[in-house]
Amino acid sequence: MTNPRHIAVIDIGKTNAKLALVDLSTLKEIAVVTRPNTVLAGPPWAHFDTEGHWEFLLAALKSFHREHGVGAISVTTHGACAALLDAQGALAAPILDYEHPIPAEISARYDALRPPFSQTGSPRLAHGLNVGAQLHYQFSQDLDLKTRTAHIVGYPQYWGHRLTGVVANDVTSIGCHTDLWNPHESQFSNLPERLGIEQKIAPVHKSGDVLGTLLPEIAMVTGLPASTPVVCGIHDSNASLYPHLLTQKTPFSVVSTGTWVIAMSVGGGVLPMIPAATP
Repeated sequence: MTNPRHIAVIDIGKTNAKLALVDLSTLKEIAVVTRPNTVLAGPPWAHFDTEGHWEFLLAALKSFHREHGVGAISVTTHGACAALLDAQGALAAPILDYEHPIPAEISARYDALRPPFSQTGSPRLAHGLNVGAQLHYQFSQDLDLKTRTAHIVGYPQYWGHRLTGVVANDVTSIGCHTDLWNPHESQFSNLPERLGIEQKIAPVHKSGDVLGTLLPEIAMVTGLPASTPVVCGIHDSNASLYPHLLTQKTPFSVVSTGTWVIAMSVGGGVLPMIPAATP
């Protein structure tokens, strides 16, 4: 990738969706637009307004490029979210809101499947905050969904796929208390096999890898060159850590605040981790 001056950052938080244009020479935002991340009630379950976000993002990309020029696109989103794509690349089902209640009996069946904390570093969290629990719930509610699903991608990569047509996951999103990832071995946990989805989860890449370039139809709608690169994407708390990795000397800690408060330590001592109590 050449050295672009302006990068458009798609930032889908749990509260708001945003497109920001960042000047790399100053690392300052020179343009920002937002919209509420309103959850739709259903059917079939509470889900995110992906089509509303998509129209908003395309219009903002067109405006930013016309006024300032866009050299590349990056994506960051909240965690605890995955998209199920069918063979044509469309959503096989609406993207579940992780705060949607999951019945106790379904949660109990999932608890019998999920790997131990020692393997994943993921504590058992409420509702669908473990992505594995989301998938188990969705497959139990829609018995044809697993068959319709060709690819399972992270939420940053869902937007990257709509821009490029490439399916992927990034390591920070697949490792975000999903139960699907073994961070100690940098590989999947045994949960994908137990759920019967090990062949459906898209390949895992580093967040900074270039996912691809714009689809011709996206270039036409936005006015951006079809050669515009799109980076794989990153979980938002990890995105807040990344600038400090580039500029700080270890050891240091970063506290990221938003919908959640996340504490991260780099270069500190390795301590035994104790999972949070099961809700």
